[in-house]
Amino acid sequence: MPAAREHLLDAAFAALGSRPWSGVRMVDVAAAAGVSRQTLYNEFGSKDGLARALVRRETETFLAGVVKALAGAGPGADAADRCAAGAVWILRTARVNPLVRAALTGSRGDRLPAAAAPADPARRVVPGSAAARATPTPGALADGVRDRVIEAVTAGEADTEGAAEAAGDRAAGPSGGAGRPVGAVPWACEMAVRLTLSYIVAPAGPDDGAAADVARLVRALVGDGRGAGFT
Repeated sequence: MPAAREHLLDAAFAALGSRPWSGVRMVDVAAAAGVSRQTLYNEFGSKDGLARALVRRETETFLAGVVKALAGAGPGADAADRCAAGAVWILRTARVNPLVRAALTGSRGDRLPAAAAPADPARRVVPGSAAARATPTPGALADGVRDRVIEAVTAGEADTEGAAEAAGDRAAGPSGGAGRPVGAVPWACEMAVRLTLSYIVAPAGPDDGAAADVARLVRALVGDGRGAGFT
């Protein structure tokens, strides 16, 4: 029952807005979703199963949002622009979604479900499998963010270089783009993600300011044509 499953997850997430997870009752979640308690147990097996599915859904939605934010930077955006756009999405989502924040930082407190077995969010999983029942560790989730940022940024760089070549601009070098060493952009993307995540743990000013810092970092590493700071 896909629709019932989503309604149940929505109800469980809404319940967390008013009480700690220890105070969320399965019967109340089922009632809020408009289904029987037996349907709830059939879908998730237990309260722990519901918790894992809820965290898994929120982290998968978060990762999909990262991809969308990177694409939303626009066709003319450079690596710094895309990393900055991703940073804004990550920071805003972590602030308003306690499950995403907990998944990224590992800090759950007493209001959220306890962490379950680790999983790799970058790997597609089969519904109902052990991997599908697990929730990602902060490190695995950070790796999932990094991989998506690198994929989006390098694809954007390739598109930009292809357009420049078609226009007769041969300035971009064949190995790393604009004379950069191979690997400079992926490394800069990883550093941008790690800087972004540090602002979740220790906020410093508005999200736009943090995103500007991320953009400056990326430009310092790859924007001068020499991969400054890259080894």
